[in-house]
Amino acid sequence: MNNNQIPITTNSAAKQSKQTPANKGFGVAFYIANTMEIFERLAWYGFFAVSSVYMTTPVEQGGVGFNDAQRGAVQGIIPFFLYLLPVLTGALADRYGYKRLFIISFIIMAPGYYFLGQVTDFNSFFMILMLVAFGAACFKPVVVGTISRSTNDTNRGLGFGIFYTMVNLGGFIGPLVAGYMRAISWDAVFVMSAVWILLNFIPLLFYRETTPSSQANTSLKQVLQQAQQVLGNSRFALLLFTCVIILMTAGVSWLSYTQAFVLIALWLGTNWLWDKSVSTKQSHNWHLQPVRVSNRNFALYLAILTGFWTVYNQLFYTLPLFIRDYTNTQDLVVLLSCFGQSTVDFFAFVDSGALSEKIQLLSVNYAFSSPLASTELEAIRLELVHLKVNVPVSEIALFIEQIATSDFTLQQSKQLAQQWLVYRQVNPEYLINLDFAAIVLLQIIVSVKCQRFKVISVLISGLIVTAGAFLVLLLMSAGLLMTQLGGAVMITVILLIALGEMLTSPKSQEYVASIAPKDSAAMFMGYYFVSMALGFLFAGFLSGWSYGYLVKELQRPALMWLLFAMIALFTGFGFYLLARNNKDTHSET
Repeated sequence: MNNNQIPITTNSAAKQSKQTPANKGFGVAFYIANTMEIFERLAWYGFFAVSSVYMTTPVEQGGVGFNDAQRGAVQGIIPFFLYLLPVLTGALADRYGYKRLFIISFIIMAPGYYFLGQVTDFNSFFMILMLVAFGAACFKPVVVGTISRSTNDTNRGLGFGIFYTMVNLGGFIGPLVAGYMRAISWDAVFVMSAVWILLNFIPLLFYRETTPSSQANTSLKQVLQQAQQVLGNSRFALLLFTCVIILMTAGVSWLSYTQAFVLIALWLGTNWLWDKSVSTKQSHNWHLQPVRVSNRNFALYLAILTGFWTVYNQLFYTLPLFIRDYTNTQDLVVLLSCFGQSTVDFFAFVDSGALSEKIQLLSVNYAFSSPLASTELEAIRLELVHLKVNVPVSEIALFIEQIATSDFTLQQSKQLAQQWLVYRQVNPEYLINLDFAAIVLLQIIVSVKCQRFKVISVLISGLIVTAGAFLVLLLMSAGLLMTQLGGAVMITVILLIALGEMLTSPKSQEYVASIAPKDSAAMFMGYYFVSMALGFLFAGFLSGWSYGYLVKELQRPALMWLLFAMIALFTGFGFYLLARNNKDTHSET
């Protein structure tokens, strides 16, 4: 996965690259930075890959028991700030030194990951994860800046290629370790993430600044001024940020989405009236100036690209839950059994003791009860999937009939738990991990094959492939694909999403060069983060709303997948219109 590290060349880094002698060596700092990047990705993806499952797992089973709205709010708001803050933390790193920012980031992240596993209430979890995000935001621009400073024109492509491989290597191994650790306990997942960060203090001992920090003089004021040059003036920033804040209040359920959209409409209308009646271009007061977009093409590009990140992140936000709750991966368990029981126990581990305890608890709660309605049986099934067994409703109905007529002993609970092991499921994080594996193995091949095509054509193709993945899920949810091949279908979907990412993500960065002023390409690339931040925000909110309402309440998962497929297709169409508009503009000039 390459959406989490975007090469940003700060002013100081750009100067340094010109001063670096043309040689093939990278230097010690380069290898230290790559090592620390692996450990940081191990920590982040060790948590991130299982975050949806963890946040919706009941407290009594080791999770925090958030509802879908709360989960969506966390997954939307936290990464939003994580991907905006590097614009500011990068300036701090230039002023105060890279090593100081590394130390600060590790001091924040290590205890942050640990305490994430120690709290269960929403507010505490949210605030601690925000601290982790701040630590990660301190780390991101510093590690990328180190790579930039350690390379030159002769080896920069190779240097960032190695760095990109380390990103995905950490992303691939992290979920594997996390899946193993959560077989021990959920707490172990967070302890392991904290340990990965603590290990980073070892290579940090040998880290030396690649250039004196005194040569870097970018201030926070200059960063804000650059933002106005790239995106828009202060009125535009206030307009956009207020809309985002209002949307966040709906995401955390302080307002309904209807109320939020009404407030956003009123805010936009108020700004329009202000521009028409009060503001003037000649005013030196920012609040009396009209809303101005500095680079319309770039702003439109970021807005359109937001659609890609919105649908792509469903791979981590929504798909793990759908695999856990509604996908039968027995076909994969059967395949894994060909490699021995130990392989099955690793990829589809079930705690039989916890399962028997749950069965005994159900036997007490539903003892001598009348036959349950289908909705109640489905609710029991969804309780059991947290223990990684997808028991058919018909089997649950037989169990309820048995306990309704006689006592159900602890020994019977243990026996039934052993019988229900046949319904064990593959951990969702292991399937999602195929995305990283595909990128590590195929990204270079895909990139080479795409070189002869226009950038915009590759972007659109990537979004069509991504939409195709969600259309496969739609067919599956509508019962038009064989449900007994649920695991195979999920692998197909994940590989399609991975292909969509391999086509779209690298080219989305390349496209910046075609619309940014040639002398400001590096600065524009820094603000590429804005589309990712907004994409995470919308992805989280849409995931929480659609999974809670369309899937669980309406029992219409096909509508959710149709929604995401349409967003992907409209995004691709948006790129087509943008490219056509740019072409028309250039032909006129």
